[in-house]
Amino acid sequence: MTAIQAIAGALRGFPRGALSLIYPPTCSGCGAATADPGALCPRCWSGLRLIEEPVCQRYGTPFAVDLGIGPLLSPRAIADPPVFGRCRAVALYDGVASQLVHRLKYEDRLDLAKAMARMMAASGRTLLAEAECLVPVPLHRTRLWRRRFNQAALLARAIAAEAKLPFAPAALERVRATRSQVGLSRAARAQNLNGAFRVPSAEAYRIRGRRLLLIDDVTTTGATGNAAARALLRGGAASVDLLTFALVGDTVG
Repeated sequence: MTAIQAIAGALRGFPRGALSLIYPPTCSGCGAATADPGALCPRCWSGLRLIEEPVCQRYGTPFAVDLGIGPLLSPRAIADPPVFGRCRAVALYDGVASQLVHRLKYEDRLDLAKAMARMMAASGRTLLAEAECLVPVPLHRTRLWRRRFNQAALLARAIAAEAKLPFAPAALERVRATRSQVGLSRAARAQNLNGAFRVPSAEAYRIRGRRLLLIDDVTTTGATGNAAARALLRGGAASVDLLTFALVGDTVG
């Protein structure tokens, strides 16, 4: 089953609620009328650049051509392997994917979390099959207070429910308020997040010896995933993979 087939199936399975009798379902991307709640209209669906195999087995970046050999590693993965084991994402971060992330984070469209989570569960099914617990990338308390919710926690909770896996929202905390990552170089992003996360001693038992799946909305350079995975591994996790909705970048090769 391809990524497109899996994600399309996940969206077709989105439950019809009683509210749909009062409020007709609309496209998650543009608001146009759709047949099912949480679905994308044909125009938005065609604008979603879904990530399919072959991909770099570490960073999840798609290859431009199928080289017919595997497992495949991008030059970046060979030269600069990530702290986390593997990363997977639904789509490249542009067009419709960036609109969905922006509306969830900045327009308080919390209703999008469930639809996005179902697509993430479909794209990350291999990682979910091996995961023992889901952990969201946390916000610092000051940013959480301003935003009022953590989009990564919303996505992780919905994915955990879909996959019937434990969800540990407090297993990782952000102990240092960092500046925005927007506009920073890869090296500056890594430096900005140095020491930003830790596992609270009271929560360590939840992750000790377990294979964790870290959840976030977007992977840019991987700096956030690296910093969070490093803290989780130091806290006793057996391994950490990363699943996000979107991936910044383009194809390899």
